[in-house]
Amino acid sequence: MNSEKRLKSFSKKTPLLLSIALAASSSLAQQSNTAATAEISTNTPTRLPVVVVTAQKEREEVLSIPVSVTPVTRETIQNADIRTVREASIYAPNTFINEFSARAVSNPFFRGIGGSPQNPAVTTFIDGVPQLNSYSANVELVDVDQVEFIRGPQGALFGRNTAGGLINITSRRPTDLWTAYADANYGNYNFRDVRGTISGPLFQDQVGLSLSGGYSARDGYTVNDFTGHRLDSREAGFGKGQLLWKINDRLDLRLILSGEHDHDGDYALGDLGFIRAHPHHVDRDFEGFNHRDVISPTLLANYYGDNFDLSSISGGVWWKNEGLTDLDYTTVPGNTRDNVEEEHQFTQEFRFSSPKDRPIHLNDVLDLGWQGGVFAFSEDYQQSAANNTLIPNPFPSPIPTFIPLTQNSSADLDNWGVGVYGQAKLTAWEKLDFTAGLRFDYEDKHAELGNSLNPPFAPPGRVVASDNFSQFSPQFSLAYHFTTNHMAYASVARGFKAGGFNPPPTGFAAPPGTVEFGTEHSWNYEVGYKAQYFDGKVETTAALYYIDWRNLQLNQPIGLSGQYFIGNAGAADSKGVEFSALYHPYNWWDLFGSVGYNNAEFLSGSQNLGMNVGGNKLPYAPEYNANVGTQISWAPCTRATLYARAEVTVYGDFKYDATNIQGQSAYSLANFRAGVRGNHWFAEGWVNNAFDTHYVPIAIPYSTPSGYIGESGAPVTFGGRIGLTF
Repeated sequence: MNSEKRLKSFSKKTPLLLSIALAASSSLAQQSNTAATAEISTNTPTRLPVVVVTAQKEREEVLSIPVSVTPVTRETIQNADIRTVREASIYAPNTFINEFSARAVSNPFFRGIGGSPQNPAVTTFIDGVPQLNSYSANVELVDVDQVEFIRGPQGALFGRNTAGGLINITSRRPTDLWTAYADANYGNYNFRDVRGTISGPLFQDQVGLSLSGGYSARDGYTVNDFTGHRLDSREAGFGKGQLLWKINDRLDLRLILSGEHDHDGDYALGDLGFIRAHPHHVDRDFEGFNHRDVISPTLLANYYGDNFDLSSISGGVWWKNEGLTDLDYTTVPGNTRDNVEEEHQFTQEFRFSSPKDRPIHLNDVLDLGWQGGVFAFSEDYQQSAANNTLIPNPFPSPIPTFIPLTQNSSADLDNWGVGVYGQAKLTAWEKLDFTAGLRFDYEDKHAELGNSLNPPFAPPGRVVASDNFSQFSPQFSLAYHFTTNHMAYASVARGFKAGGFNPPPTGFAAPPGTVEFGTEHSWNYEVGYKAQYFDGKVETTAALYYIDWRNLQLNQPIGLSGQYFIGNAGAADSKGVEFSALYHPYNWWDLFGSVGYNNAEFLSGSQNLGMNVGGNKLPYAPEYNANVGTQISWAPCTRATLYARAEVTVYGDFKYDATNIQGQSAYSLANFRAGVRGNHWFAEGWVNNAFDTHYVPIAIPYSTPSGYIGESGAPVTFGGRIGLTF
């Protein structure tokens, strides 16, 4: 009820807030017209900058490709102080990322399609390297140039586990001149964050270097009433180093090494009914932790030839996560879970393509561009989990006693695979593009699964299994460029999520037939329109889509233990519309917004643990989401510029699991920041979730009074930020 009242109150305030922002913008416009200096008072033409993306592996303007992609540029990352992918995702329609307070567990959902960390439906690529397990994907953004949210299946070029799309993160290249940047944040909950970058040439036009890093920490948002402690604190140290070697005009090498150490508190999980009545409070006897380490070396090589270009991406990812938490999330003593997971992966891709901006001229009206490549990977995942409980002593005793019981499980999953792909784009009259792509993927998987008891009341169990999977992924699109600034397209694409094996549950027997799950595949049908108007001051994108997918992989709970297995549940479809717009009327004023509507449902006959869920909503698929905001600036003198930014994000209602028993109703979040910027410095104040909206973005079935445990979303936070640039 409190959340509903706040939502209604906020809904009433939103028009007023936007009116104030627009009125302030008009006032600044009148003041700027009288200013004798600064860019605002000149007649310099204003237009939106050209944004280039690599959504189809090649550098192309975002308005020229037949793909739904939302780029979050370096400028937006700086203006909104974006530090994580989830913070960037608010600008992408029909995108939702559910994230526990322990940052390692973060799952993206695009257009209703999602997955598990072990088998994601939306894969994150960092500098061209896929994060095969999402445990390594949610890292602090430092020295990042752009984050792209690419929606719709991308199997024809990127292969496995991009059935919903992909998140593409690219680092900024070392600069040609020496530059330095540093900023520091401090806010409530003892939030402190410092990060910086230095970049420049070691040898002019030959070797470049950049070093960046930072430290971020805060106290917990959630109070444990049993102990009085805050239990979901966060702390992280992170860094990135780059070395760029321009061997000659045709060949360059780029080495990137990044790493992060997270020292987070426990999950802020509690009974769903309790935390809805008492936001940011739980009642538990045990407080644990989550520690994660990630190391990622990447080597990029690019050759630019007369007849073809060649690129190579070599990437390694090593991560380890250890979590110790309460097993019952109540005040019952003696129940804990210790879970250690780690993975080593190596990927290698070689890609050939026609030279950039130099397609093959077939005749006076036809041009042909092409690309093709081969991709190989190996992945070794290991898990060791132990549930520690107290059970009644089974031996006769005059006094009832309890003895400790440890239930162990282990998993060793080894995967390797190869993919071969090709794509051709035929352009007629420089207006009509027909693109066709096809990829073949093969992978081999091996699993060793075990469980045991201590004391050994039963003999240990062991399962050894192997299988292989193969898949073809085609993609077709037709695009027509009415002018250089107006383009319509239609596309058909097939995506898939690879089959595999489930790690064994701890303390529970695996349900029969759940050791292995099969491949999921989907077809996406989409039409869209991208355009610029008014001399480049207005930019809009729109898409209408329908997704049909079969053999749907669904995370299904094992009892009420909080553990899941991936099972093929049946079929589902998703249909929706997306729209985004940017407006840059003056150099000092920007307006931006996006909205998405999505209806994702299980089809008749779909099963969740034997229960028919046909007609139910897919989990974590908000019916709609939207973001609207504005940024304004005013230069009262040549030495300083005042600026302000306001934005509101809205999520429609969604369900927590396939049963649709529990879910989150619609909610809104408002963020504001304002400050002053000089030639080499800035200072600002900020507030996030300004009206302290209470919401529960994630919950799972569990053996608690309400039948679910969940976590409160982040409360109102505020603070100040200063920075220096050279």
